[in-house]
Amino acid sequence: MTLSPRLPFFVYGTLRPGEPNHDAFLRGRVRAEEPARMEGAALYDGPGYPYVVEDVRGGGMVYGDLVTARPEGYATLLADLDRLEEYAPGDPRSLYERVAREVLRDVDGTGVQAWVYVAAPSVAARLRARGRLIESGDWRGRR
Repeated sequence: MTLSPRLPFFVYGTLRPGEPNHDAFLRGRVRAEEPARMEGAALYDGPGYPYVVEDVRGGGMVYGDLVTARPEGYATLLADLDRLEEYAPGDPRSLYERVAREVLRDVDGTGVQAWVYVAAPSVAARLRARGRLIESGDWRGRR
C-alpha cells in the first residue's frame, strides 16, 4: 500500500467554514484555513453538494478554502474525507477522485499542491452534458 503525501485540502462546498460538513469533519482537526482558488476548473451543482470538473479549456475558476490538517490527526482525517466524498481508489462507483492539483492562495497568489476531490470521469461527463454550472465558481454564491 502506497502512503499518500500529506498535502493540504482544497475544499469548495459543504466543508467550507459555515457550511454543514465543516463542523462535523474539520472543527478542531485543522491547523489553518485560508481562502484559495483553483484555475482550470468548473463548479457544478450536485444537487445538495458541488462537484469540481476539470475544465479542458482551462478558463474556469473555482473558489474555496485551503485547509491544513493537524499533523497528528492527518491519516484519520484523510480517511474520513475519503468516506464523506465516497472515494475509494480504483472503484468505478466512486463519485469523486482525490487528485493533487495546484491551488492559489488568495492572500498572495502563491501556488500550493493540495488534495482536491474532483468529479469522477463518468460523473464529470454527465455534468458537462446536462449538469447545472455554477457560473460564479463559488458554491456560496449559487443561491
